[in-house]
Amino acid sequence: MRYRQLGTTGTQVSVLCLGAMTFGEADEKSMMHKVGSDEKETFAVLDRALEAGVNFVDTADVYGPDGLSERLFGAWLAARKARDRVVVATKGRFRMAPGPNGTGASRMRILRAIDASLARLGTDRIDLYQIHMQDLRTPEEELVRALDDAARAGKIVYFGASNYTAYRLMESLWIADKRGLDRFVTLQAHYNLATRGLEREHVPLCAKFGLGLLPWSPLASGLLTGKYRRGEAPPPGTRLAQWKERYKGFDKERNWAIVEALVAVADEVGKTPSQVALAWLLARPAVSSVIFGARTVAQLDENLGAGDLELPADAIARLDAASAPELGDPYEFIRNIDGAW
Repeated sequence: MRYRQLGTTGTQVSVLCLGAMTFGEADEKSMMHKVGSDEKETFAVLDRALEAGVNFVDTADVYGPDGLSERLFGAWLAARKARDRVVVATKGRFRMAPGPNGTGASRMRILRAIDASLARLGTDRIDLYQIHMQDLRTPEEELVRALDDAARAGKIVYFGASNYTAYRLMESLWIADKRGLDRFVTLQAHYNLATRGLEREHVPLCAKFGLGLLPWSPLASGLLTGKYRRGEAPPPGTRLAQWKERYKGFDKERNWAIVEALVAVADEVGKTPSQVALAWLLARPAVSSVIFGARTVAQLDENLGAGDLELPADAIARLDAASAPELGDPYEFIRNIDGAW
């Protein structure tokens, strides 16, 4: 397993981060109902990940009913006495309680959310606390001051953003600099071979200001695993066989061209399509770690094969070409003049 700095901080994280969305199979209220892991399998996945050198785990308060993912992760940390061996990341912002203040990123709401996550995780600090999505109703300065206070109180070590627009992220960094406050050190965002819109604004912003990029859904809900092929129905039991509407959205010429290029590269380097898709992300600018989910130990082991995989330059170029997004204006205009974006 390789390790990188978390953004420009001194903390080292594994290049693969275990995402905890599937921790805790539950009833129909669960976000990942029927595609999650029960407690025994969750513990087995975490055990194997730690053994393989994964020291970075990302969860959120809304993963599972009543914070089930956080509670299971916390129980594992306690049972294995692993707290100081793992960089613990979680997120808050979405609804966890009824009423007008049971959601959002106001100072009152976020400070409560941090305390609640600390209790569920059974720890005295959260290493990376992330705002799960920007809140247009809350002034960004209010949020940054609240997070800075939580960091100074020792409840969180670092804080990051997730699902932010570039302009709002830039506003947050400017406020922190102007007021002498701690700032976001990471951006967790949707990024993979099939979803590259982040490269218009967010990737250059992260590279320039030293934010560690943490891509989520690196396998595009399974599209990039090689399980799905042009003109064929999703295999029974797969995630996209259950999420039929999402599969329809993926059934496009560009996506199948990406899958075919991915499979070809995987055959050439002797790796699986999943491993190649993860390795492609690890070669992108500003990426600190790639967040992947694993419902079983077998799925985990397959993805771990990307931990030391460095793709040849020509393979990366072919994948880049097959997945190249339409930049639109003014990005196309800038690239045509300067020769690059």
